[in-house]
Amino acid sequence: MKVILDNIGKKYEGRENFTIRNINLEIDDNDFCVILGPSGCGKSTLLRMIAGLNSITEGTLRFNDKIMNTVEPKDRDIAMVFQSYALYPHMTVYDNMAFSLNMKKERKEVIDQRIQDVAKILQLEDYLYSRPSDISGGQRQRVALGRAIARNPEVFLMDEPLSNLDAKLREHMRVEIVRIHNQLDTTSIYVTHDQTEAMTMATKIVLLDKGVIQQVGAPNEFYQKPNNLFVAGFIGSPTMNIVKGKIKDGLFVNDSGEIKVRPSDKDLEKIKAYEGKVVHLGIRSERFIAEKRDYNSVSANIEVIESLGKEQLLYTKLKDGTGLTISQPGYFDYAIGEDHDFTLDPEALHFFDGDTTERIN
Repeated sequence: MKVILDNIGKKYEGRENFTIRNINLEIDDNDFCVILGPSGCGKSTLLRMIAGLNSITEGTLRFNDKIMNTVEPKDRDIAMVFQSYALYPHMTVYDNMAFSLNMKKERKEVIDQRIQDVAKILQLEDYLYSRPSDISGGQRQRVALGRAIARNPEVFLMDEPLSNLDAKLREHMRVEIVRIHNQLDTTSIYVTHDQTEAMTMATKIVLLDKGVIQQVGAPNEFYQKPNNLFVAGFIGSPTMNIVKGKIKDGLFVNDSGEIKVRPSDKDLEKIKAYEGKVVHLGIRSERFIAEKRDYNSVSANIEVIESLGKEQLLYTKLKDGTGLTISQPGYFDYAIGEDHDFTLDPEALHFFDGDTTERIN
């Protein structure tokens, strides 16, 4: 099912400002769309409006061609998975997953077949007659997913379903949820503040900040071409290095003059109009070359080293106090306190307008 949001806004009673506004978005059939953003940005509010749990103040919500603004949640052909699992503690796993089907008064044999099929998909066959208190957190989350799957909805809605799990279990469940999504051939909308979940699970990411969409696109687009400084700083671990400066004679020069960077020819064409103006230069940690060249090089003092096995993160300072995080292979030999020369890759530079913070190149 295609989900279309046309100029959607939400203002809570008694509040002066809108929580979210001017949300225009198309989620295609079979998309795995992740709504991403920091706490309080409006992502859960948006999901609850799609579910019908929150009213829509302005704009139009459509499922395919049908306007859904005032349609009751039970009539929207959706299923929602919550952060808290929301399982009935006195019911077995089987009865929890069958609950909505029993409410719809489906035939017993239809219910039994559906639950057995879902249990097989989720590897819960051995736990159907256990209670939620007798199984692990990961299994409880699978039961919550099973209850949603059993309804056979057109749209799955998931509100931070993995946030209560430990790191290893989250990794496992990310794979499980994507596998189930692909197997069921349905539309999924998933809310999270965790960029790792967004980057690894989504076919489409919607990044929100303060109730406003900052960027929509495939995961790789967010990493390679962030729309603005907020996106650049939010996506990626470690976060992108950002340095403030000006364009002088076609070069980027930071405020102290220690960093002087010659852009690539294609970037130079786009930043010519910013001669003498403030811009921000961004570069990812892995796009530093461990050698000194005739241009784009800096001398950095290593203050902290994080060894991650195949790579190491060097937290460095330049003489003017500028901090740069630099990623290098794990087998390179570095020590805290050493000075090393690094070159910024001219093909990996991001430039942002100093006033609007929007991307230039």
